[in-house]
Amino acid sequence: MNNHNNWKNKLNHWIFHFHQEVIKTSMIGKKMLTASRTNAHLKETYEELGRLLEKGIETEEVHWDSVKVRALLHTAKACKRDLEDIENQVNKIKFSSGPEDISKQLPLNKNSTKQKED
Repeated sequence: MNNHNNWKNKLNHWIFHFHQEVIKTSMIGKKMLTASRTNAHLKETYEELGRLLEKGIETEEVHWDSVKVRALLHTAKACKRDLEDIENQVNKIKFSSGPEDISKQLPLNKNSTKQKED
């Protein structure tokens, strides 16, 4: 009987660890999706900034203190900060120690930069 309980405890322990790894993987996946959207927004911002500067320089309409240029630069900086935050959160998830429920320690529904601007 003791051998049966020992086997059952080992199985429960293994299942618990497996469950924690599934939670970690799911959280990392969510963070990576958010990072992908933020990265796409950053790319679009850089492209728009480049087109605006090219057109503005050719027509001498854009100056470095342009409101639109400042807004685009602000958006790019915000996207970079968001990507850095996501990377830090993913590293916390990856390298968390031991079998504990870390899902309550990290924000899962952080609004993306694009949503903040709307």
